[in-house]
Formats: sequence, C-alpha cells, structure tokens
Amino acid sequence: MLNKYSKIFVAGHNGMIGSAVIRKLKKLNYKRIYFIDRKKLDLTKQDKVYRYLNKIKPDAVIIAAAKVGGI
Repeated sequence: MLNKYSKIFVAGHNGMIGSAVIRKLKKLNYKRIYFIDRKKLDLTKQDKVYRYLNKIKPDAVIIAAAKVGGI
C-alpha cells in the first residue's frame, strides 16, 4: 500500500499523461516523486534503467512514456 512518503517513479513526466500524473500526485501531497529527463536516462536502454531503479528503489513505477509520431 502506498502512503504520502512512498517513493514513486514516473516515466514520461514531460508528456501529456505523465505531467498530469505528476500534478495529481503533488495535489494529493505525495512527497517523494521521482522523474528523470530523457537526456539523462534513455528508457530504451534496459540495463541503465535497471541500474537507476536499483539506485532509487521506488515503491511504485508509473509508466506514461511513449514514442509518438505526428498526425
């Protein structure tokens, strides 16, 4: 069960869904929200993602990242 001090990692924090998730978590007073810029962590590199997640040890991971194209 998550509480206000649980570590939550949000992948895709700059997108439409991810930014809405971040806003909602902050509005609900969650204190330990983690996210990282795509330039610092490429989510397509499994070994690097695994090392990052082992480093921060989140209680929950929310995946809102996606590769999208234009219309």
